[in-house]
Amino acid sequence: MDEALETLGEQLYTRIYSKHKEAAGKLTGMLLELPGPVLRQMLQDEAMLTAAVEKALRALQLEQEPSRVSCKEEDNVSASSDSLGEQLFELVDVYNTGYSQKITGMLLEQHKEAVSNLLSDPKLLEEQVHVALETLKEQNEETDFSDVSDADDTEKLGERLFSLVEEMDSLHANDITGMLLEMEPAVLRQLLSDHTMLEAAVGKAQSVLDTGQ
Repeated sequence: MDEALETLGEQLYTRIYSKHKEAAGKLTGMLLELPGPVLRQMLQDEAMLTAAVEKALRALQLEQEPSRVSCKEEDNVSASSDSLGEQLFELVDVYNTGYSQKITGMLLEQHKEAVSNLLSDPKLLEEQVHVALETLKEQNEETDFSDVSDADDTEKLGERLFSLVEEMDSLHANDITGMLLEMEPAVLRQLLSDHTMLEAAVGKAQSVLDTGQ
């Protein structure tokens, strides 16, 4: 465990111990599976910490009472999707992704049994939240550049780059743009959205041209 996480663990343990002496160690361990930024926020936000501890306690009780879990699984079949959705949203919201509603919707597309498993398995839930988050981010990137298809991706990026490079160095705009287009499309998009980064890349290309002449 790295030092930062260890410090967070100690701080969490101290806060949890005052209310849940017997289970403090286990609860702290469960919460430490959450991402670092979420844990730091919890230490500053009492309500968020309390909610997370209560959820961890419920998960702990389920682990300790396997006989009741089997009955609960039967109940869950008749449980309404609404209540499952609410419980899932509460857990997803702890990760503070900014996409809680969308991620919950994506996870609820699974079978009811799979959703119930997520409610009782924090590790599985964390994995699925990350996967859903990545998918959402990719979708957002695609929408940002929806006008650029794979076939003419580089061509359009090249046109946009050329017009910006021409403002900086009209004499060598063609050569510089050609050099920049050897980079990955993702890097080129960054250059288009970050002027400082573009200036640095153009400067490097100019140095290469000067050396070559």
